[in-house]
This record gives sequence, structure tokens and C-alpha cells, in this order.
Amino acid sequence: MGKENQKKLLLILWMPLLLLCINTATAQSGKADKNGWQPLVTENGLKDWLVKIHHHEVGDNYKNTFSITGDTVKIRYDGYETFNERFGHLFFKNPFSWYHLSFEYKFSSPWRTDAPAYTKLNSGIMFHSQNPTTILKEQDWPISVEMQLLAGLDDGKPRPTGNMCSPGTHVVYKDALYIGHCINSTSKTYMPDEWVKAELIVYGDSLIIHKINGEEVMRYSGPQIGGAVVNRNDPNEKQDGKLLSSGYIGLQSEGQPIDFRGLKIMNFVGCTNKKCKNYQPYYLKHECNKCSIQKK
Repeated sequence: MGKENQKKLLLILWMPLLLLCINTATAQSGKADKNGWQPLVTENGLKDWLVKIHHHEVGDNYKNTFSITGDTVKIRYDGYETFNERFGHLFFKNPFSWYHLSFEYKFSSPWRTDAPAYTKLNSGIMFHSQNPTTILKEQDWPISVEMQLLAGLDDGKPRPTGNMCSPGTHVVYKDALYIGHCINSTSKTYMPDEWVKAELIVYGDSLIIHKINGEEVMRYSGPQIGGAVVNRNDPNEKQDGKLLSSGYIGLQSEGQPIDFRGLKIMNFVGCTNKKCKNYQPYYLKHECNKCSIQKK
């Protein structure tokens, strides 16, 4: 067989794999802009998201707890007669592993006075979460890590935001396994009537960084399944000690109205080979050995 025929045969054999890599990279980056930022709230509205509320089946958006107006996700309880521990989460449809999440949040009113006291001016972003379709009807919290969002109370005491909480998980903090539930960040206290910018930078299971209004307020590593807080879950989903390198992102609802706007993500996973057509400088983790046909 001549060299030209050999090249053609190799191209035919490799083409399905090359297309798989190209399609995977495209799916992950979605409608990312030239700088790599992909909006998570689009004209599709809630179609890109999945609701799970305690006491309800997956997909049941009880009393329109979650809604979208423009680029803003709103969490409200206008139709609730009683809160009844309806802790809820709105999950984006795709999981992520290495990424930079950016958004702004602001608390609204009124807080549900029949919700637990700790939920006042309290919300959060869950990440590295279990697949929402595996969360049981009577399971209260997803197995996940939380970037906790708080605002100052009337007592005038410091109340930092951008903290870490760990429902059904542990993390490594300051070189030691932390088995408590929450760790406070170093942020200052923000009042509920102001928009606060938050950023979550995740490198799989190796490093996680929290930022508030542009300043780093916390870092830790080694997120893994373990510990309590999550109740009535499927035991097959809780494999204690298993490192969490990827998972779903969810917006929390636990009795306090809140708005999230400008939700966007930069996916760090893709083609890191500069010779390939779908290389992007913001990709930090290589996706596959041959990510696209090389440039001529």
C-alpha cells in the first residue's frame, strides 16, 4: 500500500475519534464568548435547569419557587402556605469539573418565619453535587459542597459570606481533613440590600477558591464524600471517602428569597494543544489525546 493510501486509511480510522473530541469540546464550551465565558441563564429559561425540592419529586417546581426573569434567577415563596422544610435546589443540567463560576446575588424579602432560624439571610451555591435525578423525594440536602452566602443581621455582629459548608462531605482545610460542617471565610459583612459579586474557582478535587467582590476569602482542597447533615439519601450514592472531582451546580432555596444574576461559567476543560483548531488559552485540563485536526 502506497504512502498516500496509508494516510487516507489512517484519516478514515481516526476521523470518528477526532469528531468525538471536537463535539465534546463544543458541548462543554456551549455559547462561550471569545474570553471563554458561557452564560448559564439563556432564552431557554428553566429548560436548562432541574428542580429538586424536599418532599417533592425531581422536576416539581412547587408553587414556582424558582423563576427566571431576563438573566436573573429568582427564588420566592409567594404561593407557600407553610414552608414545611421544603429545602430546594435548582441545578444546571450539565456537570462540571474544572471551572470558574461568577455571579452576583442579593437577598430579598420576606424571609419565611416558619423556616429554621439559621436560614434567615442565608443561601448558597452547591457544587460537586450528586446527580439531581439520584436525590430521593424525602432527602433533605444533596451530597455536595456549598459556597454559603450570608448577609448581616440586625444584631451588628460580623457575618462573613462566601463560607464553606459540607452536606454529606468533607474537605481538606489547612492541610488537615475538616469534619465539621462549615468554615467561615475572611470576607467582611455585607448587608442584604446590596448586590455582592461572588466567584467560585474549582480545579477538580485538587483546589477550590472562593472570592467575594474580587478578593479571595477562602481556599481548600480534597472535597470528598463523608459526614452527616444529609438525611434519607440512597446509601449507594454516599460512598464515604470518595473524592469529588466533578458534579452539578445548584442554587439553594431554604426559606430566604434571593436573586442570582449574571450567572456565567468558564469551563477549563478542553483542548490545550496549541496546534489544534479548537485550542483555547483558557483551557487548563486536557480533554482527549487528539482534540481536533491540527492546523495546516
